Amino acid sequence: MTHRTQFLRRQGLDTKESYSLAEISKMSGVKKSDLQEVYNRGSGAWRTNINSVRMKGTFKKNVVAPRSAKLSRERWAMGRVWAFLNKLERIKEGKQKYMNQDCDIARKYYKKFECKVR
Repeated sequence: MTHRTQFLRRQGLDTKESYSLAEISKMSGVKKSDLQEVYNRGSGAWRTNINSVRMKGTFKKNVVAPRSAKLSRERWAMGRVWAFLNKLERIKEGKQKYMNQDCDIARKYYKKFECKVR
């Protein structure tokens, strides 16, 4: 199950709908500017580290393939937003104790967790 699907189901929303960052901000209680920053970082990661980007369709990791066979910049960046929101929610619920990216933004919302950067 994708991070997007997990988040939307937890919110009781339709997983077939598209949502803007403004709508996601209202749903999650996270500022739109913070979500935009996470999105921008995801976009930058796509540009600078294409090897970490998953394949279209199969979503396999660490596959050497051309950019055209990988997820688009927009999908990769939105995936980072959805993952951020899921991890933030799990920290809030006490089910997760760390984040591996965007820790500085997450600390605005919850102070007690570890940052595990690879």
